[in-house]
Amino acid sequence: MEGYLPMTKEAEAEWIDRMSKNEDIILAMETLEGRHIGSMGMHNIKWKDRTATTGAMIGEKDCWGKGYGTDAKMIFLNYAFNTLNLRKISSSVFSFNKRSIAYSLKCGYEVEGVLKRQKFVNGRYYDEVLLGVFKEGWRSLWREYKKGLK
Repeated sequence: MEGYLPMTKEAEAEWIDRMSKNEDIILAMETLEGRHIGSMGMHNIKWKDRTATTGAMIGEKDCWGKGYGTDAKMIFLNYAFNTLNLRKISSSVFSFNKRSIAYSLKCGYEVEGVLKRQKFVNGRYYDEVLLGVFKEGWRSLWREYKKGLK
């Protein structure tokens, strides 16, 4: 998603091969009907520090704003905190991506900082918003979220 230069098939195959050898966790995001709509990943896992970074992408625009990202992130955070026993998850979002900021806050993340004019897109520089969520603060949110699951 960060790429801006064309990529050859060979370079893409090499990237996929590299990804299969690291400790990142990348999951497909699907609807209950089995439609693939995006992906979510956990990167830079630091087992000693018990931290990681997450990122997500819903590529199907007709699925935006329907809660899929929130559901996937909450389940992913449950896995990170309660299965992997991580204590903090970080993420970063560019300021033009209002939906991503909103759903991150809804999932318990808090703004920890801002890198001013960090990303150049379409002739403008945008801030990068740094977010984080701790296991302790997230637990009560998870209990409330589970009550709404069908």
